[in-house]
Amino acid sequence: MHGVPPMTGPIYIMPKIPFWIFLIAAFVYFTGVRVDTMDVDASQYAEMSLSMSKSHTPLQLYDRGADYLDKPPFLFWVNAVSMRAFGANNFAYKLPSILFALWAVFATYRLAKLLYDEETGRLSALLLATCQGMFLMTNDVRCDTILMAWVVTAVWQLAEWSRSQRLGNLLWGCVAIGFGMMTKGPIALMVPVFCFISDWSLKRRWNMFFKPQYLVGIAIIGILLIPMCIGLYTQYDMHPEKKISGLRFFFWSQSFGRITGESPWKNGADMSFLLLNMLWSFLPWIFLFVTAMAVNVVELVKNRFRLAANGEWITTGGFLLSYLSLGSSAYQLPHYIFVAFPLAAIVTGAFLTRMLRGGEYPKVLKFFKPFQSAILLLLFFALCLLTCYCFPAGPVVWAALAICLVFWFRIFFRKHHEKLITLGVLGSIIVNLFISNALYPTLLTYQAGNTVGRFIKDKGIPTQSVISYKMHDAVVALHFYAQDLIPGTDSIKEIGARTYVLTMDEGLHDLQQRYRLSPVYTGKLFKVSELTPEFLNPATRDKELRNYYLMHIEGKTVGN
Repeated sequence: MHGVPPMTGPIYIMPKIPFWIFLIAAFVYFTGVRVDTMDVDASQYAEMSLSMSKSHTPLQLYDRGADYLDKPPFLFWVNAVSMRAFGANNFAYKLPSILFALWAVFATYRLAKLLYDEETGRLSALLLATCQGMFLMTNDVRCDTILMAWVVTAVWQLAEWSRSQRLGNLLWGCVAIGFGMMTKGPIALMVPVFCFISDWSLKRRWNMFFKPQYLVGIAIIGILLIPMCIGLYTQYDMHPEKKISGLRFFFWSQSFGRITGESPWKNGADMSFLLLNMLWSFLPWIFLFVTAMAVNVVELVKNRFRLAANGEWITTGGFLLSYLSLGSSAYQLPHYIFVAFPLAAIVTGAFLTRMLRGGEYPKVLKFFKPFQSAILLLLFFALCLLTCYCFPAGPVVWAALAICLVFWFRIFFRKHHEKLITLGVLGSIIVNLFISNALYPTLLTYQAGNTVGRFIKDKGIPTQSVISYKMHDAVVALHFYAQDLIPGTDSIKEIGARTYVLTMDEGLHDLQQRYRLSPVYTGKLFKVSELTPEFLNPATRDKELRNYYLMHIEGKTVGN
């Protein structure tokens, strides 16, 4: 709500946030490229991107050879280009999203600097760069990282235009909206609209709602969407036998249809679902953010819903309306709110600046100093539990973790006000450095698709001789790491002349009645994206695991 925080009360000197701290966060992002993709979504998108890099049909999307109508094509386009340049591997798949994440951090800095000042800009960018969701987005790659980057870029450019009326800023903002829509649909348009509807309404700038320049912006968005629309039309609308309109799905059903009830996708999530998931995804800054939002709303009410000319409601109002829109959907997933994380970071950064530099809300600041430290101590406890007990990482990792914790605690025991930020930033970086390099690689050994797929490729087993039987979604990563599509079936009759079959206990029992088999590779699997206490506990883990087998078919049994 505020512009530059007033210099009143007990003024502190905020240290200038150095550029190298962003380099350290980026380094942690890049360490995640050694981690395999996670089932289901990231592995599915990697396989689709690989297929597109080999095909000559970039305007149509296919998943394992079948029509795919869920996400727009931009993620697959950039990943396919990356794979052609660097090969089909984790680095090529994750690189575009990491680069977009870094751009989102920069655009957040520029937007916060425009709305407030240099210090708030750097702080807001740092909060975004070190929140838990950002580290997850650059590891478990989906559409949301790229979407977030396009949306915050659009808001930044449109905010520049709102102040200067330079047509170039409006046009670049519309370009970002167009690419955002090609990444994840109309939400890329709606979030900027929510931001400026809020700000202009509270400032009574009614003249901003109707400008002839908007027609040019709409035209640019429409032109950018033409290739995607051609792909949807030729893949679906030209074929009435498919009984679905790709264009209607993109522009209505996939987004607004979830609110109206038209979409069949429902998972019972209510309005609190996204906030509850932010309790982990916006760590360690979530409680500061909630407090900042509450303060901004209370102040707005006190001011009778009017903003001063130098105030702003782009971030607070944009986040609130985006949240209400996304929370109204009948189908929600935790990462849906990631698109608004730059707005949340700026709200939090501005509030912290007001407390630390402007001396406002001293009692709140006094409360959060020990409270934030307690949150980080809990995170460290969880990290130590995971890497030392649940999945023992070995003495080298333990020694590195001990050194990092000693460094963190040296800062913890210093008496200076800046440690509220410093401890949170360094703590988040330390936690995620070890999650990416110690925890995730161990967890992914329990995912069958990447393990077996890499084995098939390394051993030179012809992919056309392999089939999976009764594996369902347990091996989504199989195709990407085998570097080819491997069919799956629930019918034993479809195994045909293939000489290798991947299956689990139920399927193995069926196969043994018909074929003579010899084991080639065996292991245990678990859906690592849905961790349970029983799986995390080494004493009860075996009860949660399922056996899988890559078997060589020697021939049929007698009588078959």
